[in-house]
Amino acid sequence: MRLLPETPNGLHVFADGCYEPNSGQGGWAFVAYRDVVEIAADFGGVQDSANNSMELIALLKAAMWVNTNALGEPAIIWSDSLYAVKGCSSWRHIWKNNGWKKIVPNAIARSRIIANQELWKAIDLQLSRNPLISIAWCKGHFGIEGNERADELAENGRLSLQGGERA
Repeated sequence: MRLLPETPNGLHVFADGCYEPNSGQGGWAFVAYRDVVEIAADFGGVQDSANNSMELIALLKAAMWVNTNALGEPAIIWSDSLYAVKGCSSWRHIWKNNGWKKIVPNAIARSRIIANQELWKAIDLQLSRNPLISIAWCKGHFGIEGNERADELAENGRLSLQGGERA
């Protein structure tokens, strides 16, 4: 396994979420590495969740950790969710400028509510506080150590709701 191909030294945080549709339970996790050494991790579970919200909670918790523990230090938060990465990189700026609504090109159509709007607002607040955080995409289930570890911990978070947790 590898942390990332050609990963430079520095602060890298991997965020991941998971969701089990039959139970409606989800999990989130993040793992922080400094110079390829794991320095922090956290995870949790959520009842009545959805896949995208778990990815966003993981990213939010990662950004909050960076802002609490490494403010002023450049950090990359990695996610295997294109929804989360694209939302952070471009959509949130558009939504924020539009009063947190999707504006559709059809003038007759009404503005549409943003899914997970409260999570997006919280993520925007954390990312706006720290311009040294960048969000990047990594391929999931591809042998990337940080992503695999975050995935495992997210599953632990989901399983903790059932009273079980993997080692």
